[in-house]
Amino acid sequence: MAGLAAAVAASGRGLHVHLYEASGHAGGRCRSFFDTRLDRVIDNGNHLLLSGNRAVMRYLEVVGASGSLVGPARATFPFVDVRTGERWCVRPSQGAVPWWMFRADHRIPGTSLRDYASVLRIARARATETVHDCVGSAGVLYERFWKPFAVGVLNTPATAGAASLLWPVLRETFVKGERHCRPRIARLGLSEALVKPALTWLRGRHASIRFSHALRTIQIDDRHATVLDFGHRRVCVTARDRVILAVPPWAAAQLLSGLVVPDGYCAIVNAHFVLPEPVQPHVVPLVGVIGGAAQWIFLRGDVASVTVSAANALTQRRSEDLAIEIWQDVAKALGLAAGIPPPYRIIKEKRATFRQSPDNLRCRPKTATAVANLLLAGAWTDTGLPDTIEGAVRSGFAAATH
Repeated sequence: MAGLAAAVAASGRGLHVHLYEASGHAGGRCRSFFDTRLDRVIDNGNHLLLSGNRAVMRYLEVVGASGSLVGPARATFPFVDVRTGERWCVRPSQGAVPWWMFRADHRIPGTSLRDYASVLRIARARATETVHDCVGSAGVLYERFWKPFAVGVLNTPATAGAASLLWPVLRETFVKGERHCRPRIARLGLSEALVKPALTWLRGRHASIRFSHALRTIQIDDRHATVLDFGHRRVCVTARDRVILAVPPWAAAQLLSGLVVPDGYCAIVNAHFVLPEPVQPHVVPLVGVIGGAAQWIFLRGDVASVTVSAANALTQRRSEDLAIEIWQDVAKALGLAAGIPPPYRIIKEKRATFRQSPDNLRCRPKTATAVANLLLAGAWTDTGLPDTIEGAVRSGFAAATH
């Protein structure tokens, strides 16, 4: 998404764009595909967007795809504790003042007004502090809000995740009020929403797009990139050209000698189930799960897609065992029969994001590099945000306008 965003921004400035994709598709992890086992189009991994993700919303507006996301007219986040069967919804207030916290029937069950003072500790978090350092690991609010929120946003255990990355997300969404934190998911899939419209828009502006062009080496002379070597193709670059390198951190480190990048990665496990019949959500097409293996359930038609973040340990387990365990949570959350799961697909993304710990924050590089005409883009660069789609799009925009 960082590369696509950079291409869109550069083309929008009237520049001639050549986009080289390493694989046979654009969008990186953000993509959909037809699964022959399920006979359905599913997303490689689920992504929850918020109405306050201004870079993504601007990107969609530019490429003419603003209607590709769906969600409720008011910000609502339903949860279920699969251990107790308890259900509740978090409904942020309309303005910046969080009036909902002052009403016991609106707060997360089992929490008190005093518990929410922990937001101030997150707002003042130092770069060296983890979520656990700031809010501890005890109490109902930690179990039912801070832990799932931190793991979902950072894809890193709360005991290791950098607390300072949470505040920018809260400040731009929940702190501004419900208009900025309405949940949004792709109506037909991530490719239809975020990738295909951009490719169509770019082609309409005569951008050159080539797939299956994995960059092998960059020839650098006198602090300028001069040749891009794709193996079967060599592309000459002038000092007036700009090269935006939008690749994973490990690839960037291999291409640019001496580049410091974050070390260590966290996995995400996604489980897709074809339900016996479509489930009509009462409010929004997603459910947060507390106390189980599942974390978030996304609903699209008769497919329930489950996300499990910070899932390094799960990648070592058999897909059959994961499907059985995760399905029990889905069945409880949706009021379906447990037992043998319906047709499913398990997708393990072992390097979904970099490990977003305090130590790794210091390893996030800036957009500019020591090579005068070469820039970096990617959610793993120093965007000030977590490794998310919003961060990726912002990094692409920044590189294209640098």
